[in-house]
Amino acid sequence: MAEGVGPVTDRSVDGSLTARLSALMFMQFFIWGAWQVTLGLVMQTVGIGNLIGNAFSMGPIASIVGSLLLGMVAVRYVAPRMLMVILHLVGGVLLYLLPTLLTPEKGGTFVWLLLGYMILYMPTVGLANTIALKSFGDRTDNFPFVRAFGTIGWIAAGLIIGWAGLSASPKIFWVAAVVSIALGVYSFTLPAVEADKPQGGSVLAQVFCVEAFGLMRQKSFLIFILCATLISVPLAMYYAYASPYVGAAGIENVSGTLAIGQMSELVFMFSMPWLYRRFGVKPLLLVGMAAWALRYALFAIGDGGSGLWAIYLGVALHGVCYDFFFVAGAIYVGTIATPKGVNAQAQGMLTLFTYGVGMLLGSQIGAMIYAQLPATPTIADWQGMWIYPAVAAAAIALLFQFTFRDDRRKETLA
Repeated sequence: MAEGVGPVTDRSVDGSLTARLSALMFMQFFIWGAWQVTLGLVMQTVGIGNLIGNAFSMGPIASIVGSLLLGMVAVRYVAPRMLMVILHLVGGVLLYLLPTLLTPEKGGTFVWLLLGYMILYMPTVGLANTIALKSFGDRTDNFPFVRAFGTIGWIAAGLIIGWAGLSASPKIFWVAAVVSIALGVYSFTLPAVEADKPQGGSVLAQVFCVEAFGLMRQKSFLIFILCATLISVPLAMYYAYASPYVGAAGIENVSGTLAIGQMSELVFMFSMPWLYRRFGVKPLLLVGMAAWALRYALFAIGDGGSGLWAIYLGVALHGVCYDFFFVAGAIYVGTIATPKGVNAQAQGMLTLFTYGVGMLLGSQIGAMIYAQLPATPTIADWQGMWIYPAVAAAAIALLFQFTFRDDRRKETLA
């Protein structure tokens, strides 16, 4: 039997296993949170703000490319923990090199190397989940507790970067590099869960989620996927441009301020299963989309003076924005797909459309809007920019309200 793996009894889960997996999640998301939160501010500071949209397009592209490579080759032949070792060690080297390219002359090369790094990093998010879930066996109810340490790691990264005064410094990549190499070494000690075995059908059919696409024959599911993709467009603008906006408002600890969003995410995360059972999917998704519209409206009136409260409130809404839509959406997909035996494919398809297609479009559209701003935007310039995603999110929420029907919930209540 593989180390750390096997049928987990109903009596208890080994406390040391939980601690090991919690450390895994903490470092996994610390790496990402250390550089992603204030990358836009860093790029604007070094004079390559015009490339922010392209840089934030690399994550969505990597989500697609990395998943294809992992699904077609590596995950079937290499144990997940060894993939974690390889990807994080090599990724740590690339992270260390990235700051040397953060100049106006080398900005284009920086974006391409960032893509190379993200192709290595993005598959490790799924690998970390796989290792944790397989290690727990039937006791998957322990997973939310362990996954919460990922959010805590993201928060810790933001607070440390902000406390150290590195929010606008290229050194954020060196902080991430140290933890990436540490996680690569630590991954040698992770439970040796086995690689996935082919489940029948062609590899390409499974990688491209062919069976899951059949779920779109249900009108409600099709509308959900459409709206999930659309709402990811304005979402991308938050990830790319929130940090330079907060910096323009005169807030010095940009990274620490944006970490408030992840703190609120942590609060709502554990209540989501109960809220889903109590209210159903439509109210939660609608609240999530409306929260995005409200957040951007707050950013459109926020400034460094009397409107500072609007910025803090807009950041704090992240828990509602993210959990009420993306966490509730993942639960909804599971309820639709699990009875048909295609849950893994359906979740992959949701990720493809949201973090892939939606955020790629959002990064590029955001770049076009940002290009209309001055080289050094004032807070008034930023306020005008946030009107566009506010209107878009409100329109998507209205589209969802008038077209989506949760027939599954009606059948349950009947």
